[in-house]
Amino acid sequence: MKILVTGGAGFIGSHLVDLLIGKNHEVAIIDNLSTGQRENINPKAKFLEADITDFEKIEEIFQNEKPEVVYHFAAQIDVRKSVSDPLNDARTNILAGLNLIGLAQKYGARKFIFSSTGGAIYGDTDRRPTTEDHSEWPLSPYGIAKLTTDKYLNYYHQIHGLKFISLRYGNVYGPRQNPHGEAGVVAIFLNKMLKGDQPTINGDGLQTRDYVFVEDVARANLAALENFDKIGIYNVGTGIETDVNQLFQEINKNFESKFQEQHGPAKLGEQKTSCLDASKIKKDLGWEPQVNFTKGIKKTFEWFRKNSK
Repeated sequence: MKILVTGGAGFIGSHLVDLLIGKNHEVAIIDNLSTGQRENINPKAKFLEADITDFEKIEEIFQNEKPEVVYHFAAQIDVRKSVSDPLNDARTNILAGLNLIGLAQKYGARKFIFSSTGGAIYGDTDRRPTTEDHSEWPLSPYGIAKLTTDKYLNYYHQIHGLKFISLRYGNVYGPRQNPHGEAGVVAIFLNKMLKGDQPTINGDGLQTRDYVFVEDVARANLAALENFDKIGIYNVGTGIETDVNQLFQEINKNFESKFQEQHGPAKLGEQKTSCLDASKIKKDLGWEPQVNFTKGIKKTFEWFRKNSK
């Protein structure tokens, strides 16, 4: 199958591309390398360096490639940047996404698979693990943009017949995650600790997340392709809440627990809780996480130890 992957040089996208190549699909990658890395690019994939906000260039790629399936990972991923500059966030995460969906429909793609978000869309909830039918009240422009794209995909399906799956992730961690910036506390902590620097836990460290390993997330994306006629929104998580203090202690085990818990000021407006119910994707697509938290942290530590710069 001819498959186009935006953000295919990035953290999650590159893991998926490896799986797709392993299944003998013909893969083209769009990435501007702003956060993605050349070394992540599978040599058997076709690499097209472009920015998804360059609408003319992106249409040219669709004209030439005519993909049967589009995976959309490329995004402005920093929640805090979305808060400080909502307009720029909307350009990348709403308008560019809408352009991609429209081009997919225009040039005959049969399915669009989108990387959405769980925590940022649902916000703090009383019902955890949280199911897909929970009310959606995102508290950041980033979450609003992801939810908006989910709604546009449903519109294109209902009106134009474009099949879609939107995957709402928990907190994804693992090898190849970029430790520079807001996204990815696991990568940030590991990067600091491998340099001998003391990481700082924001606030009391009791804020919880659903940490899901990147290889499991890549498999969820593959399941969305292989169950081709399935359509809709699916959570991708473990159903297990882990707070930042527990996360720090698990990482610290790989350093013989030599680091002390050090707390700093809480981040204004930071979400307190997030945990996703993934029973729907298990039932419909046959996916469930295979890598538990301890094993995932160990594998991530080993990768960062070998690849830290």
